[in-house]
Amino acid sequence: MQQLFEFATDPLSVGCLIIEHMIDTLAGPGTGEADALTASDLLASIRASRDLENAEAARQLDLAARWADLHPPESIHSAATFTVPGTDHEEPLAGDGCPLIAEFAIAELGTVLGISSTSAKKLIGHALELRHRLPRLWTQVQSGHVPAWRARTVAETTIHSTPSLTREAAAFLDAQVAAVAGRIGPAQLDRLVAETIKRYDLATADPATDPEDGYLSVDPRHATLHDEDVHFAGTMRFEAELDIADALDLNHAVAQKAAEQKALGSAESLDVRRAKALGDLARTQTALDLLNPAGGRVAGDPAPGGRVAGEGRAGVSRPDLPTAREVVLHAHFSAESVGEQTVFGPTGRMEERQRLILLDQLTSWCGDSRTKVTIKPVIDLNTHLAAPGYDIPDRIREQVILRDRTCVFPWCTRPARGCDIDHVIAYDHDAEGRPQPGPTTSDNLACLCRFHHRLKTHTAWRYRVTGPGCFEWTSPHGHQFRRDRSGTTAINEGDPDPPGIPRPRR
Repeated sequence: MQQLFEFATDPLSVGCLIIEHMIDTLAGPGTGEADALTASDLLASIRASRDLENAEAARQLDLAARWADLHPPESIHSAATFTVPGTDHEEPLAGDGCPLIAEFAIAELGTVLGISSTSAKKLIGHALELRHRLPRLWTQVQSGHVPAWRARTVAETTIHSTPSLTREAAAFLDAQVAAVAGRIGPAQLDRLVAETIKRYDLATADPATDPEDGYLSVDPRHATLHDEDVHFAGTMRFEAELDIADALDLNHAVAQKAAEQKALGSAESLDVRRAKALGDLARTQTALDLLNPAGGRVAGDPAPGGRVAGEGRAGVSRPDLPTAREVVLHAHFSAESVGEQTVFGPTGRMEERQRLILLDQLTSWCGDSRTKVTIKPVIDLNTHLAAPGYDIPDRIREQVILRDRTCVFPWCTRPARGCDIDHVIAYDHDAEGRPQPGPTTSDNLACLCRFHHRLKTHTAWRYRVTGPGCFEWTSPHGHQFRRDRSGTTAINEGDPDPPGIPRPRR
């Protein structure tokens, strides 16, 4: 291994040579040599593999920071930026003191890495936060003493700290974390951030709650749905930090509902009954019903206890408040006719967050007396629909949403129902008397989230339709990607910058 470093000083070359050395060590000239490795050899090899992984992760952070250096706000020198809505603008990705970046530069880095623009934004933000506000930790990452993932955890915390950390506060926290070589857990990190906020007087003092230094005015309450981690049984985790009184009241209500289920004959475990109780509370709560005509009672209707809605504090009609007990889910199941019956498949797809759903779950939901079920007509996704003019009728919009499912930009997962419907070939509003180059038809429409819609409109990114729901994208640097219902595929990784593709401005 020493010889490798004597002949290769470039970091990339070193990485390649290490990989070659590992392959030679593991595979050897014959296939049987790998089987002959001792336990010590295997442990040494896997440790070397882990070290290489950490080194490459650190290098990715460095390259992400350099990408930001190449695309400062000064690189946006088009006059249209200041006059045309939706064009490129500067984007802050990290804390105070970190450089800004041209917003549209984020997307191409993400597509090359095979991640979404949101993940690419986070990667660049972490790199800038570490390099500019946590320099000690940055040095330890680049020297291999701290894994990149640990440092990124710290950077994520300092970027989104509430209240925001000043440059001086971030430097203090950097010194504390670096002193233990980044070996700090989430709870310790939270305490360190709290200490930093207190030390630098970042919280606004409130004599009523904290007459000494105002630290208690930092409110830790939250209610968070962890929808990225769905169990195979069709469940999600919900986490909350509540006021003490609210927490005790909620626990009492959940315990009471769980006991009611048991009294009614439920044989499920206490944990399951408590979990179901939360759902029952969400569906049967009435705090907003009296305040919202859509919630069930309106002003003038009899209410429990003989009071009339509209009388007293609890009965005021407030049409500006959100409707209570209304959750709309879009579930799609394949079906086939068996004789005179329609038989649905055991699993389907829920549009919300693109999750699988079990038919048994849907059946139980529909059996609830408080559930309203609407069955819409089947839409043939392969039917060619067209409309005159620029406006997109609901029937075509629904077809495109169901066909694309998500934003069709490479690696993007934004649900299609919240996206814009884009004319792939732009509609020409001045095409009177000649064929319309960008008609409003199924095969010229696609779902794009607002960010990627702006990106397509105002940059050198281009895409074309290659089939129903299939699109081919070309980036400003000539990287090409195929996006269809199965996901995203890079189609020219070894041939960047093909002829005719303009490079972005420097």
